[in-house]
Amino acid sequence: MIDKTSNNPNILYISPTFVGGIGGHAFRVSEKLNQNGFDIELMKIPHIPIKNLKNPSFTIFGKIKTMFHKKSYDLVHAWNIPSGIIMKNIKAKKKILSIHGVYGEQVEAIHSKSISKLGKIAEKNAIANANVLTTDSKFVQKEYLDKFGLNIEYLPAPLDVKKFVSIPKSKSKNSKVIYCTNLDWIETMKILQQSKLLVVPSRQESLPQVIKEAFYLKIPVIATDVGGISELVKHNQTGILVPSENPQKLKIAINDLLENIELQEILKQNAYDFLLEYFTWEKLLPKYTKFYKNLLNL
Repeated sequence: MIDKTSNNPNILYISPTFVGGIGGHAFRVSEKLNQNGFDIELMKIPHIPIKNLKNPSFTIFGKIKTMFHKKSYDLVHAWNIPSGIIMKNIKAKKKILSIHGVYGEQVEAIHSKSISKLGKIAEKNAIANANVLTTDSKFVQKEYLDKFGLNIEYLPAPLDVKKFVSIPKSKSKNSKVIYCTNLDWIETMKILQQSKLLVVPSRQESLPQVIKEAFYLKIPVIATDVGGISELVKHNQTGILVPSENPQKLKIAINDLLENIELQEILKQNAYDFLLEYFTWEKLLPKYTKFYKNLLNL
């Protein structure tokens, strides 16, 4: 039954995982909103941890699980396309789908054109299940408007700066490249805090949270100019932008910035100030609260 005793809505979150990527973003949002009077439940659904089976197995297991899920909600919020397919069977007043990137294009880049056809069908079905679409990137917002005529609510992903209290201060290390994959957040932030630079050599992106984390830790950023990265990294102001898939220009940018201490200091301070101005929970919590309550006219 829907909770009638609170002015804040009860919400179900659905995501393939609540660690890393869009799932990590979903978890951080749920954590903060629960601390501020909301009632958010995380639906955890298993998947087969094999590359080409993750999303299909998640979708199948999720659809089976929701067939027997009788609880009703004020809102259900699905985070990514497979979650949007699953939420069809959930009873809720309004349904929200968050999209980080054009899904069909992402599937094609990772897999193939034939598989991307299935991805585009899934994308269409998931969008049809939603009353409202959101994204954390103005680039993605524009892409869906230009390509599909869809209006998407821009809802930036905040950074919880209070969590950085647990990250110890230490001196940066030299002459070592570290690839941060499959590490927990605290370990990753320890490594980032010790780094001279953060390099984000993406081919496709929405808006990487790790860039915001580097901004807060005052680690200079070099990133490829793809997706929504330029919303954060303003060239020679808050970081350095280079073309995607151009290793020579990336190498030159890294070496130049390592030698230019003065520019490093300028980028660090500008990026830190930019982060505090636009992407902390202190700035964005009212936007999230207003977004959810407006959907229910609260």
